[in-house]
Amino acid sequence: MISGDGNFHIGDKVVYPNHGVGIIEQISSRTIGESVEKFYLLKIKSSSLKVMVPFHNVGTVGLRRVVKNGEIQKIVDFLTDGECDNNADWKYRFKENSERMRTGSLLEVAAVLKGLLLLTQSKPLSFREKKMLERARYLLVSELAMAKNCEESVIEEMLSAALSKSKLKFPEASEFEA
Repeated sequence: MISGDGNFHIGDKVVYPNHGVGIIEQISSRTIGESVEKFYLLKIKSSSLKVMVPFHNVGTVGLRRVVKNGEIQKIVDFLTDGECDNNADWKYRFKENSERMRTGSLLEVAAVLKGLLLLTQSKPLSFREKKMLERARYLLVSELAMAKNCEESVIEEMLSAALSKSKLKFPEASEFEA
């Protein structure tokens, strides 16, 4: 069963949650017993990994197109003046944030990033939360750069400017290289 959402084309820029952004390089099929299975072959940008995603798995793995301009604006607006609620209990907070990251939605990823940045103002992040912040930062920067077809540094400046309006500092990649 192929959902209507499974209609990707060669050259489409897509997001494979937890792997990052990639491009559909080919669409092929192979025969397994009596049935023919069609799948996408995508190349993950950051690692040059090739991943095969069967059509029927597209929904399960959450494969989706890279965000469009309207969505980019929503993300920037949210980082500029969106409200964030952080659960005081770090276990709950970590669980909520993990779930948000899993949705594959970039707006949710932005919410995690902003929430964690707000937190750093009052106390240092735990190791796991630091890792999550790093992941959120990476996912935002890599997808937006692909969506806007520009260098990641351009995106970093854009996000930095948005967050500074909330008096937050966009973390630099070097902060995580410990």
